[in-house]
Amino acid sequence: MDINNGKELERDTTELAEPYISGSKSTDLIKPPGSIENLEAQKGADFQVYKRRWVVLVIFTLYSASNALQWIQYSIIANIVQRYYNISSSWVDWTSMIYMILYIPLIFPASWFLDKVGLRTTAICGSLGTCIGAWIKVFSVDPNLFYVGFIGQSIVAASQVFILSLPARIAAVWFGPDQVSSACSVGVFGNQLGIAVGFLLPPVIVQNHDDLDLVGQDLQLMFYLIAGFTSVLVVLVALFFQAQPPTPPSAAQSATKTNEQSPFLHSVKRLVCNRNYILLLISYGMNVGVFYAISTLLNQIVLVYYPGHEIDAGRIGVAIVFAGMLGSVCCGIVLDKTHRFKETTLAVYVFSMLGMWIYSFTLNTGYISVVYVTSSLLGFFMTGYLPVGFEFAAELTYPEPEGTSSGILNAACQVFGITFTILYAELLNGYGDLAANLTMAVMLVLGTFVTAIIKSDLRRQAAQNINP
Repeated sequence: MDINNGKELERDTTELAEPYISGSKSTDLIKPPGSIENLEAQKGADFQVYKRRWVVLVIFTLYSASNALQWIQYSIIANIVQRYYNISSSWVDWTSMIYMILYIPLIFPASWFLDKVGLRTTAICGSLGTCIGAWIKVFSVDPNLFYVGFIGQSIVAASQVFILSLPARIAAVWFGPDQVSSACSVGVFGNQLGIAVGFLLPPVIVQNHDDLDLVGQDLQLMFYLIAGFTSVLVVLVALFFQAQPPTPPSAAQSATKTNEQSPFLHSVKRLVCNRNYILLLISYGMNVGVFYAISTLLNQIVLVYYPGHEIDAGRIGVAIVFAGMLGSVCCGIVLDKTHRFKETTLAVYVFSMLGMWIYSFTLNTGYISVVYVTSSLLGFFMTGYLPVGFEFAAELTYPEPEGTSSGILNAACQVFGITFTILYAELLNGYGDLAANLTMAVMLVLGTFVTAIIKSDLRRQAAQNINP
């Protein structure tokens, strides 16, 4: 063996074995080269944020909403869609689940794409795909053309891989350390805003007419409105969405520049070897999976106890999401003020679990106003948990790219979402709503225990503290 090569191999092995954040509890074995040195070099450096960051964030929020509002637009009027297209409830459920199914195989190439081409190109691809899918659905208004609408829905669903991973990345790239969690919560706010509109708009526009031609006219109007909105957003993204500011906003973000050259598969391997991150994948996926299941079958659940209340079903969905928006913003502010990521995550999870138990036992009271209240309570914590999980993941996995860590986090959500939605539907049809809801509540109990054993390994905070 060549002695020089042997020395190089020994040096490389030593480098791989070192922890890449001082004081980290991680057992990861692969070190992004030069991260410690680069962090030390940032001591005393001045960093600034730019006003244009708000323009980028607002545009992203709107284009994220345009995609999310189409997720539930069929399911929230499931009984009307079934009658118009003469299809089973399972097909309506699939218009929601296709979002989850396509995300799983596409997230890895999409994360690689984001790392290679940056935020701007990724945002353009996401907004353009959302627009194309929305316009295809315009041509699906005929009782025999459900498959056309499903194709359009699938294109929109595929486009979400260029959206769901971006809030944490945009926040880190554009915002300083005292705003990053709040900015991430606003980015997630866009997705929640879209879901709220998706709950509210279809029941208001599409009425349950006896005449199917009138139902078709209502569907046509809804599809045209959404297609027009997404078209405007494509133009806004192309003109005003920028990839990154001229200079990094923080020491932590500046240090990640060194890690950008690290191979994508190495980054994924480091994430998979991170025990705390894997535990978060499980607990986060269970929480969001329950939310997906409840949202997909909300129309069917409400109509069990309140027949003819399709519009109320949509409004209850809106109440869930709007309460979640408020919860997201509150949690983002708490994280920025306290930096207590583990404690905040666990507290929100516990309240989500309690909210699910209360929701389960109050559906049959006979007072729909009670359902509004309990649903809002559930939404405040369950939907408000979304940005908390993103930010906790960014802390546990720093300096890995936020797009990769949040992308895999979302992939776990889709796996649990598909599983829980199918399970929820089977239990609902076979054993009733109480059995279905209590099963979901038990899942959240398990998720709470998993969250409790995650160690608070705040790597990004450690990096930022090097440059006080």
